Amino acid sequence: MRSLEFVLRGEFITLDALLKATGLAPSGGAAKAMVADGLVQVDGRDELRKTCKIRAGQVVAVTGARVRVMADPDALPG
Repeated sequence: MRSLEFVLRGEFITLDALLKATGLAPSGGAAKAMVADGLVQVDGRDELRKTCKIRAGQVVAVTGARVRVMADPDALPG
């Protein structure tokens, strides 16, 4: 299984945008179809909301790939 890390630039990214940004989906439409078809899991649970908010610390899985969403270290307070 391919493991990826995605650095979040902001509070959240929508699930469909994450799939497109990581290259796991070739387009936004394809990303939405993947979610609608039940091919995507968030934190080990099936996710059918195309635009659910993905935040730092969450893990998104699609057949053959896992994406760990990381906080942007430059955006952390302190």
